[in-house]
This record gives sequence, structure tokens and C-alpha cells, in this order.
Amino acid sequence: MSNSAMILIFVGLFLAGGVISFWKQKQSKGVILVLALGALMCLGSGLMRL
Repeated sequence: MSNSAMILIFVGLFLAGGVISFWKQKQSKGVILVLALGALMCLGSGLMRL
């Protein structure tokens, strides 16, 4: 596993944790949507680099 794939997967999981946290805090839907899209892109690119 390359370092860049590991970093991208870690960042994606970190952002996904932020999505869950912001959802529980009832933050605005726009912020949650942007975080979710960023998490999905990071996880997707990290998995494709494997």
C-alpha cells in the first residue's frame, strides 16, 4: 500500500467523522454536503490508488 493511498483513506475517514459529528450537532446541510463530497472523493481516490 502506497503512502498516498494511506493518506487519502485516512483523510476520507477523518472527513466522514466530521460529517457524522456535524449531523449530530444539527449544522447546516450545505456544510455537511461539502464535507460528505470531500470524504467520498478522498476515499474513492485512495481506494483507486490501491
